[in-house]
Amino acid sequence: MSKKSVPAIFGCLLMIWGLAGCGTTASVAQADASDKEVGPLTSAPNVPPPITRSGGQTVVLNFEAKEYIGDIADGVKYNFWSFNGTVPGPMARVRVGDTVEFHLNNPESNTQQHNIDIHAVNGPGGGAAVSTVSPGESKVFTFKALSPGLFIYHCAAGSIVDHISNGMYGLILVEPEGGLAKVDREFYVMESEFFAGEPDENGVAAFDITKGLAEHPTYVVFNGKQGGLMGDNVLKAKVGETVRMYFGNIGPNGISSFHIIGEIFDKVYQEGGLGGTVHTGIQTTLVPSAGATVVEFKVDVPGAYTLVDHSIFRVAKGAIGQLVVEGPENPGVYRSGE
Repeated sequence: MSKKSVPAIFGCLLMIWGLAGCGTTASVAQADASDKEVGPLTSAPNVPPPITRSGGQTVVLNFEAKEYIGDIADGVKYNFWSFNGTVPGPMARVRVGDTVEFHLNNPESNTQQHNIDIHAVNGPGGGAAVSTVSPGESKVFTFKALSPGLFIYHCAAGSIVDHISNGMYGLILVEPEGGLAKVDREFYVMESEFFAGEPDENGVAAFDITKGLAEHPTYVVFNGKQGGLMGDNVLKAKVGETVRMYFGNIGPNGISSFHIIGEIFDKVYQEGGLGGTVHTGIQTTLVPSAGATVVEFKVDVPGAYTLVDHSIFRVAKGAIGQLVVEGPENPGVYRSGE
């Protein structure tokens, strides 16, 4: 979608993100790497390992914008824009007090400018003001991780709405001092809306601004496509294990009513805050657009547990997945009446 096709109202978003009239540029110089560590990045539903070191560290995160054509539903191709070639983008994990050195590369093969707004950043545009890269460019900026929590990141280049809607988003976890309590399983799940137009002559659909403005998504999905958490992609656990799920909702419009059918969240870290309010015994939790949550629960009984956005008509658009739990039956908790 060209910038000219975007309604003029979106021009104000450039000022909101600190991109209009901004003369600041990011330094591309790199310091001695001896005092740095390269942060592991994982594709959903995988989560980077817990941080075992103590104290702050300079952590290098390497991202690359990638525009590609991939599957969004059975028999449907979509023109995705992404970070590191996956939708959602990779999950990163750092700790409060870390200095994050963020690298963004935009290959010459791309057609668009890209950047990143990281909601864990204290600074103009969340980094977007200094990270805009044209095809063939790379930039670097640094920020201090000041607040623990689970944070969204997304592209804020151009008209912004198309970059988000096409797949440029993900999660970064900032652990509190001392880390998080140990659990048996951790998963990365992200909900998103896609506003797909009619496929072109090559059978590839692209972003439809009219559907976006009407807030009528073609698809509402977990982890980037219909069936992203079904079939061969289901999540797996065992009876008696404690599961921690890092759940993000990019929207870009809808609020998610996140629910797992047959489970109760033992803990919900409200809106992704770590060290703030923790709710217990929660059936469904609201996750705002461009927000996140952390939920924990123990699985007591084997079987298939269905993840949904309980704004239930969205299930028909793809907002459904499964957690398959294996292990012995537990008739003291759940059994058939036969």
